[in-house]
Amino acid sequence: MYSPPLPLARVTHPMTVPPEFGGLEASLHHLISDHHHKSLGLRDHIEKAKKDAIRSATRVSDLLVDAVNGGVQESFVNEKRIELEIRALTATIVRFGKQTDQWLAASYSLNTAIKEIGDFENWMKTMEFDCKSISAAICNIHQA
Repeated sequence: MYSPPLPLARVTHPMTVPPEFGGLEASLHHLISDHHHKSLGLRDHIEKAKKDAIRSATRVSDLLVDAVNGGVQESFVNEKRIELEIRALTATIVRFGKQTDQWLAASYSLNTAIKEIGDFENWMKTMEFDCKSISAAICNIHQA
């Protein structure tokens, strides 16, 4: 970075010799003073640049952390939703299991009742046949 040289000015310092008495010493003193001022300016500029770099690096790291955490947070929310859905589905499955057991019991009872009706019908046919046989036997005895 280039900065234009400062205008020459007379710097009076208690320990320096006035320029009339030592032109070379005054020039040297002026060069040292100019160098010192430029060094201070450069040091301030470097310090500001360092602070800006730190601030920028902090901002970048914050943005990166936010980007990563955003995905993690979204995954966490999705995981919670999935867990709630799993619980709801589990409750539904249990309810359907109970209903299935009730339907199985009802169908077993109905099947048993139908079998009993079939058994009763068969028993009735047997009884009817027996009654007809007895009636025919009585008629044959009565006619004979």
